[in-house]
Amino acid sequence: MKLSVLDLVPIREGGTTSEAFAEAALLARTAEDLGYTRYWVAEHHGMIGLAGAAVAVVLAHVGHATSRIRLGAGGVMLPNHNPLVIAEQFGALDALFPGRIDLGLGRAPGGDQRIVRALRKDVNRASEDFPSDVVELQLQFQGDPRLPLQATPGIGANPALWILGSSLFGAQLAAMLGLPYAFASHFAPDHLDAALRLYRERFQPSEVLDRPYVMAAINVIAADSDDEAALLASSMDQSFVRLRSGDPGKLPPPVPGYRESLPPPAVAMLENLRRVSAIGSPATVRDKLRAFADRTQADELIVAGATYDPALRRRSLELTMHAVQPLAQPVAA
Repeated sequence: MKLSVLDLVPIREGGTTSEAFAEAALLARTAEDLGYTRYWVAEHHGMIGLAGAAVAVVLAHVGHATSRIRLGAGGVMLPNHNPLVIAEQFGALDALFPGRIDLGLGRAPGGDQRIVRALRKDVNRASEDFPSDVVELQLQFQGDPRLPLQATPGIGANPALWILGSSLFGAQLAAMLGLPYAFASHFAPDHLDAALRLYRERFQPSEVLDRPYVMAAINVIAADSDDEAALLASSMDQSFVRLRSGDPGKLPPPVPGYRESLPPPAVAMLENLRRVSAIGSPATVRDKLRAFADRTQADELIVAGATYDPALRRRSLELTMHAVQPLAQPVAA
């Protein structure tokens, strides 16, 4: 089982955006040294606690701090953008870091409907055009002469395209186009099993893939004990509760016994969101990752999660990789 890293580039309370970017580079370099396959950044907008909105810029920064690990968008929310611009951005990244770039494409806005309006997009058409925009993006990289304008850089670039999803729609599109598929089960676990089954059943071989390739996301925080890991995870729990309450903020410090302080509806919401998680000691994390891999039969797992102290996130990656070393397949140098 290959392991990769999903980073939302969190900004912690008392911290700055510059610090978040510096920590992103350290996290990616740690992941590379430990043998993780890829480091992905996700596009989010209007969230003061996340610094990954300009995905291509963050990846360029991280790329210069690393040398082997694959770098990618997990993902770019394509309805927010013109395919030509994304072809130029990721064509540039592919030229800067040849053979290392992934381009995961999502259909959601990466925020609420304010971002759609702020980008002056047609709310109804933005998501409907997603399949055709994906195809146009493929044609841009191929330099198809039917396009009225060629992406430069972009022509001849070869980033690995992925379709991302948290519902059945992305699974169907990825299967139809013969592209690898990544499911956001770390925050949207409800349709995981149905989406993976649909993708595999309907997969059409392509020049990119001759068989389905699945990556599934899971929240992972490893620490020396289950209790310590649960305490560290309380920072994420607080962030989710605030987000769902309409009051998003920066990543807060951990709070002992946080869940016990919440009303039952909030606890139920957290438990539902965290159904796909491996939080605990190395032994606990190993067992939960093995169970999740058995359940999904995924070709690769991508671990999400954040800690208030960035050094403990890096420590979590280390403990996780060491715990599952017999199962892991590190990226080739």
